[in-house]
Amino acid sequence: MAVNLPPLGRLASIRGIRIGTANAGIKQTQRDDLVVMSLAAGSRVAGVFTQSSFKAAPVRVCEDHLSRAAPRAIVVNSGNANAATGSSGVDDALQCCRWVAEALDVSVETVLPFSTGVIGQRLPLSKLRDGIPRAAKAVGEAWEPAARAIMTTDTGPKALSRSIRIDGTEVSITGIAKGAGMIRPDMATMLAYIGTDAAVSQHCLDRLVKFASDSSFNRITVDGDTSTNDSFVVIATGAAGNAEVDSENHAGYASLRDGVVGVARELAQRIIRDAEGATKFVTVQVEGGRSEAECLQVAYTVGHSPLIKTAMFASDPNWGRFCMAIGRAGIQDLDPDRVALYLDDVCVAKGGMISPDYTEDAGAGVMSQAEFVVRIDLGRGTARETIWTCDFSYEYVRINAEYRT
Repeated sequence: MAVNLPPLGRLASIRGIRIGTANAGIKQTQRDDLVVMSLAAGSRVAGVFTQSSFKAAPVRVCEDHLSRAAPRAIVVNSGNANAATGSSGVDDALQCCRWVAEALDVSVETVLPFSTGVIGQRLPLSKLRDGIPRAAKAVGEAWEPAARAIMTTDTGPKALSRSIRIDGTEVSITGIAKGAGMIRPDMATMLAYIGTDAAVSQHCLDRLVKFASDSSFNRITVDGDTSTNDSFVVIATGAAGNAEVDSENHAGYASLRDGVVGVARELAQRIIRDAEGATKFVTVQVEGGRSEAECLQVAYTVGHSPLIKTAMFASDPNWGRFCMAIGRAGIQDLDPDRVALYLDDVCVAKGGMISPDYTEDAGAGVMSQAEFVVRIDLGRGTARETIWTCDFSYEYVRINAEYRT
């Protein structure tokens, strides 16, 4: 039921990153569910992770390893989140790192583990013990197979590439992501990996990954729930040979930033297009705020509201539900007489009441589209923000009711 999810185009290989996949049979028997990435020596990696207090074991190990050594490998499994598994889960994640380290001849602390899938179950180590060496042996240019292997309830893979120039040098960027439900990243079940052969300092990469996440994955919501495993990682191998981007004042920084953000934003939007049971892709724009924070507060209140999301599914322009959400967003001293609401270009309400020119047919016409924009003007400032969300359908309930069966 994906909403205009683009087909995969040609994915550029990234010099310095080699990828292999395998079917370990964790939950899937018909497709691969395991990914191993080998990173060239000298690669730099930066990541942002879930803020959940129930942070999954692989996330905890990943953060520890990132603080201790320069990463040389990544291992990802789908079908099992290895979350809420206590110290045993940490031991299991470390064991997977040991098998990757042995297969690729690198140090254990240079391996970053990631998992996605059902929460509360131990990893099936006997299956991973066999699958990891097979994935490591198969490393090559497997970006598309990797995008498929990390899927859970996704209906299709999310991946794309872009090419930019830095100081006259061609640089490639390729990214993959998964996620369809339990999506409201707060870095951040969502995983995203972007690789580039650009040369960039660790300081710049650390700042870039945070900026990119705030411009993309931190601007989407399916159901308002943040996963225990949310992770977004950017890998820069430096193999392109450009002069190292070592500060935000570097002439090439803007090109690199725009390229990475562009890939991240498109991946984030594809997650919403492929949200569980989604039939509508909805952009929520809030403007006229006193700060970006209060614009986001209103946007997410609208995007999280089950009453609004079910009205979207029904193509019902029940504009009173939008008023309800705006009013309960907690904006101090909000004057409803200054608020205006638009569906695409149709003015639904202004001055705190229905617009005199508005008709239900016009509102329903917009909401019956597969894609539309909800625009809210708070009438109290110049700040603006945008998020992307979707509707709630019968299918969303079915998928999540049957998730473990």
